[in-house]
Amino acid sequence: MSSQRSGVLELAVLGILHETPMHGYELRKRLNSLLGAFRAFGYGSLYPALKDLLAKGLIADEIAGGPASGPPRPLDRPRRSKIVYRLTAEGKERLQDLLAQSGPASWEDDGFGVHFAFFGLTQADIRMRILEGRRSRLEERLEGFRAAATRRRERVDQYTLELQRHGLESVEREVRWLNELIASERQSGGRPEGTGHPGTGHPGTGAAHTGSPGTGGETTEGGGATVIV
Repeated sequence: MSSQRSGVLELAVLGILHETPMHGYELRKRLNSLLGAFRAFGYGSLYPALKDLLAKGLIADEIAGGPASGPPRPLDRPRRSKIVYRLTAEGKERLQDLLAQSGPASWEDDGFGVHFAFFGLTQADIRMRILEGRRSRLEERLEGFRAAATRRRERVDQYTLELQRHGLESVEREVRWLNELIASERQSGGRPEGTGHPGTGHPGTGAAHTGSPGTGGETTEGGGATVIV
């Protein structure tokens, strides 16, 4: 797994566990719901990530209904016991650090959806920088699409043209959605209404979303900046 993809997974895991402790199967389902079917993570990538977070002290594990085990794990742990993962104080600090990042990695396809999902825990100025960065990135992509379509129009068949048109319309739709979000953030002074629970995605992520144009799924309420305690 690339470092950028592992960073996305780290943010997603810490953000979800900030809500409540949960065992691995529940966590995997929440990750797939949060990140969408096209960015689904399986056990093969999730459990190495959990092991790494445990080693760093960012999360802790315990037997459901029992005391925290912590490393090293007891040899006599019941085979069928569910191991529950929870966020540590160090994990909360790391989550704050990740949520404060607003550089290019937070605008790209892999990173934007998960950062947006935790906007309810993100400071208003960081939210705005991420939204504007994402819009700028997509506007660059639009220019590339249009230039390529002009060059290739006479050399491709109708199905390729339709595929190009579909890609162009998808990006245009997301740009319109971002324009609406940015205008709303500015109008509200960076304090969107609602709770901002994880699960709010954007056009193209496959996750739940905020009811933006052209997407299907559950509408969730956005949230203002929240201090993690």
